[in-house]
Amino acid sequence: MITPVFELIQDPDFLVLTIRVPYARTSEFDIYIDGEDFKFYAKPYFLRLSLPGRIVEDGREKASFDIDKGIFTLRVAKEITGQHFEGLQMLTSLLAPKGSRSAKPLVEEVASKTAGDEVEDEEFDWQLEQHVYVESSEEELKGLQKYGFGNARSGVFCRLQEELNDVIDLKDPDRATLPMRRENRLASETSAFSQDHYLSDLFEDESIQNLLKFQPWWSELSQTHSQQSLSLVMFSEEEKEQMRKFTNRSYHLDKQSLHHVWLSLVDIILAYTYEVRTTEGEFNVESSWTIRKLSGTLSWLENYHSLQDVLVSFGRRALCYPLYRHFSLVTTAVQDAARIFQAGKSCILKCLLDIHRIFRENDPAYILNDLYMTDYCVWIQKAK
Repeated sequence: MITPVFELIQDPDFLVLTIRVPYARTSEFDIYIDGEDFKFYAKPYFLRLSLPGRIVEDGREKASFDIDKGIFTLRVAKEITGQHFEGLQMLTSLLAPKGSRSAKPLVEEVASKTAGDEVEDEEFDWQLEQHVYVESSEEELKGLQKYGFGNARSGVFCRLQEELNDVIDLKDPDRATLPMRRENRLASETSAFSQDHYLSDLFEDESIQNLLKFQPWWSELSQTHSQQSLSLVMFSEEEKEQMRKFTNRSYHLDKQSLHHVWLSLVDIILAYTYEVRTTEGEFNVESSWTIRKLSGTLSWLENYHSLQDVLVSFGRRALCYPLYRHFSLVTTAVQDAARIFQAGKSCILKCLLDIHRIFRENDPAYILNDLYMTDYCVWIQKAK
């Protein structure tokens, strides 16, 4: 667990705690208050404080979360009005030592839970060790590699690597250069390829032939008339609610970054079409794994240079990792992706919203939404 950056301020009546939790799940905040004992948990962040005075939950407490900045703010009343809490700047001393587990729970719902959000039955261990977070220097940050939508992120994995080992295949992404990422990806694919599995699917392909006949939801869209297809794409109420929750923003991408964004979009859509066809549109617990595994963008933070790079990468990965490994599925997924792009932005957006929902409901793949999918869902709506 990660000790988040935090600070405390006060007025005569209230204590205000500000906790920085970027990439936390917005639907899962747990808060415990018991006098001088304050505890906060939002995976992968954990904070336990011993306060210099007592606080109470009396109905006046108020919590908020700024999704864009990743800042959680809690305003809670002091038990004794007018009492001055000494030493709020001594952050190390506030990190509570191991002690009693007794605590009075207060659960603040910052965002409503959606279907599929996992409920953990096991009691969380509040007695974990904590260490004050030390900010990286500006020189250290400059030396970190870029990734994410438009290569606009860095430093995310420095603290979250342990949490993200199951999300991406790339090790030490903040220091792995683009040539290193590609070299390691190709080596990993070569090592993962199984001739026996490939030959088995090639000659015993009855189930695969059935998958090839499946008609996904985009099969009814026109291949030649984009405007006609646009009117056929309908968004569900859940998808509309997803879009309303996104923050509208502008993206100032240079020519090279925009090129990478489009190629990575093709890469992600290819992985999605493969998953839809091989599950016949019925997503399962493995869907999140399959989509990110088939996408070099999502699993290796790859930056492609040409459409051929994307297609070769997808073909290799589709013959190395999923349950069904047949080249006809590769070519069919390419045809499916082509039809989606021909149908226009609404069709692409519907696919992206699907992927966003799948990742949101999967722990810890939801972090890929912060790195890629949320930005794609917003950007594609205004893209030319």
